[in-house]
Amino acid sequence: MHNLLLKSEFLNRLRIEKRRVDRSKACLSLVLFYLQRKEEKSRHTIQEFIALLHKHTRESDIKGSVDRDVIGLLLPDTDENGVKRCVEKISESNGDFNYSVKAGTYPDHVFLKLLSEEAGPPDFFPLDLDEPVESHRFQIALKRVIDILGALLGLILFSPIMLATAITIKMTSPGPIIFKQTRFGKKGARFQFYKFRSMYCNTDDQIHREYVTNLIKGNLANINQGNKVVPLFKMVSDSRVTRVGRIIRRTSIDELPQFFNVLKGEMSLVGPRPPLTYEVEKYEPWHLRRILDVKPGVTGLWQVSGRSRTSFDEMVRLDLRYVQNWTTLVDLKIILKTVKTVFSLKGAW
Repeated sequence: MHNLLLKSEFLNRLRIEKRRVDRSKACLSLVLFYLQRKEEKSRHTIQEFIALLHKHTRESDIKGSVDRDVIGLLLPDTDENGVKRCVEKISESNGDFNYSVKAGTYPDHVFLKLLSEEAGPPDFFPLDLDEPVESHRFQIALKRVIDILGALLGLILFSPIMLATAITIKMTSPGPIIFKQTRFGKKGARFQFYKFRSMYCNTDDQIHREYVTNLIKGNLANINQGNKVVPLFKMVSDSRVTRVGRIIRRTSIDELPQFFNVLKGEMSLVGPRPPLTYEVEKYEPWHLRRILDVKPGVTGLWQVSGRSRTSFDEMVRLDLRYVQNWTTLVDLKIILKTVKTVFSLKGAW
């Protein structure tokens, strides 16, 4: 198509623009035009529509082919109102062109979809078009096989410990044995996250909300439980935690029920930790990338690279490094390092 970027070029520009927005905190809008072909003059109609786009858009706007009869328009520094005006201007001048439109604004559109109360996974289309072009189908399938086998093996090996933990929790404090909590998974899909209950029931989560806010905003002096040389960003003195809870948290036994999340396909053995809603509310745009591309994990690069001794931004960078470079070998190395970290209790406090 004349004056249009090829699909691969357009998607690459989308990736670049989203990274720029992550740094600048500006807005980026994307419009997809789905053209309805008229068979007898299809070529003529599409070329005329392309000319119309060039006439009513800025030189800095990016046009490209996304699919057969689908044209993409990237609008840098354009918010939701701006993209609406642009689409209306094109519509008013379109002659007899027949097309439908889908649009979204990054990052506001993504945050709104994530934090809405609508049932089911959020629809990020068209803003999730920048998935890697390379096919990872075999590695993804292999990762799923390893997840299933690893989760089953973990449940078998740790079943005596899990049974003893369940009995102890039930005998020492009233309430359910398993703590369930809504978390965000891949593409922002919500799921019930399982842990052994380590807290008293019906406690106020305000203390954790304040801690998370300080951590994400970088107010580390307010939450450092260590010192300047060896920092510790973790809630050590939490009155909500039971005596048994302190033990199972330090030994990571409270995490074992997440093997069921892995079997259900909601989590992987290795990946970023799944966040809570009130965590995502405090995110910067670039933080979003840690939860949109891969399934969350029981363990990950953060857990074996400092855990509670790293800041939130450092944790996100570790997650992004994993997302960009993951392979089966990397997963196996992280799993082995996790076993070593858990038994050494490194970073547990």
